[in-house]
Amino acid sequence: LEDLLGRNEIIPNLHLLQKNIKGKNVLITGAGGSIGSEISRQVAKNDPKKIILLDSNEYALYLIKNEIEELESKIDIVSIIGSVINRERMLEVCSSFDVQTIYHSAAYKHVSLVEENPFEAVSNNIYGTKICAESADETGVETFVLISTDKAVRPTNIMGATKRLGEICLQSLFANRKDNEITKFSMVRFGNVLDSSGSVIPKFRKQ
Repeated sequence: LEDLLGRNEIIPNLHLLQKNIKGKNVLITGAGGSIGSEISRQVAKNDPKKIILLDSNEYALYLIKNEIEELESKIDIVSIIGSVINRERMLEVCSSFDVQTIYHSAAYKHVSLVEENPFEAVSNNIYGTKICAESADETGVETFVLISTDKAVRPTNIMGATKRLGEICLQSLFANRKDNEITKFSMVRFGNVLDSSGSVIPKFRKQ
């Protein structure tokens, strides 16, 4: 895998990593996905008070919870089967577990599948992001990080367009916030993630 990178691996800054994780209750949406599961692993390594793993896929959630429990046996882990488009559920999760940091990675991201199922993508990628962000805002979550995509830049497909609209929802929410609202919103656009599901590496291995 490293041979394809074409550069030296950049080692993460531990201080920056722990800033929103160490001693905090951290929620990862889409925790069973290829990106969400890696975020979950990294969060587990950086001394959170509690990890809340949320995914609509029961088996994927089961796998990542078991993996983290084996790696970091002392961490308090809560696994929640649920959808990010369920507003009541998201509000309940944020308030019940006193969530302080959210990494929102739940999304439909496979370009060809999303082209065939545009309305599901609108529901999950746009409304799901809006609902999660509003839930964070209403319950006083400190930090909300949206995992977006480089395909949101001048999008040429449904997936990119829905992710861009998700970004706009966050920008609008921040622009119209009241003085007493404390949630910090940020977005990061991932390029092609090496070795994630649907990327070219698993295809190469299969070939």
